[in-house]
Amino acid sequence: MIKKGWYEFQEQIAEHFRSLGASATTNVKIEGVRTSHDIDVLVITKFLGINLKWVIEAKYWNSKVPKEKVLALRSIVGEVGADRGFLISDKGFQKGAIEAAESTNIQLTTFNELKEFTKNAVQTEMLNAYETRADLLSKRYWSHKKSTRIKYGLRDDTFDYSLRFSGQLFIGLIFATIDRARKNQYPMNVRSSLELKAGEDIVENYAEFSNWLNLNLNMLDEILLKAEHAMIINGDFDPWIEDANDPVAVEHNRQHQINQRKIYQMLGDSMLNDKS
Repeated sequence: MIKKGWYEFQEQIAEHFRSLGASATTNVKIEGVRTSHDIDVLVITKFLGINLKWVIEAKYWNSKVPKEKVLALRSIVGEVGADRGFLISDKGFQKGAIEAAESTNIQLTTFNELKEFTKNAVQTEMLNAYETRADLLSKRYWSHKKSTRIKYGLRDDTFDYSLRFSGQLFIGLIFATIDRARKNQYPMNVRSSLELKAGEDIVENYAEFSNWLNLNLNMLDEILLKAEHAMIINGDFDPWIEDANDPVAVEHNRQHQINQRKIYQMLGDSMLNDKS
């Protein structure tokens, strides 16, 4: 007979991972190299092209978990080819269990600690993905000559202070806000002085920031796409493109992009710091 408390504990853990977009199944029998194993919670997710498999054992006990349970989980994780194993207990772990988990892919944790760890891990990966996307959009923007960017509305003229849109300022704002999101600096004022903008001026948490960032990256992508389409029609489409077959040029451009990102971030920081 399944104890209600333990069953609910498993389901709460599985539901947490589902809320992060992962597949989580409880009471799973999975085949290993030598035998099959009963697992409390199996988490499988694919993020950024990487398949992850996590095995989770939920101990809804009134006492600390002993070393034997850690050794058993280590064996299961190796047997089924999982990336990591989690042993969850809100009552803690015996000294031998803690020592057995050191320098392994087994993590001993409480449910609250697990939620914080996985939330931060997912947010970090997502921010990395957003930054990569911002880098690619930045390369597209700067691949066009200054005169072309002005002609097609990707930036204002040097003597035009209306600031309808400036790709350089916009990209700087994006990188600065991503940096602040990494540091969990919420609530965050993301108000822009540019006429073209998307989303709210204040984001209270990561979920709101992710929505704001998506809206603004999509807007920049659309602005670039429309401008480039017009360039093609008018015969002005002549972007600078690096030679992918020249490793020296590729590495040089990669380093240049990293250095430019720092400059953009400083520019964006100054825009955010000027806000009251």
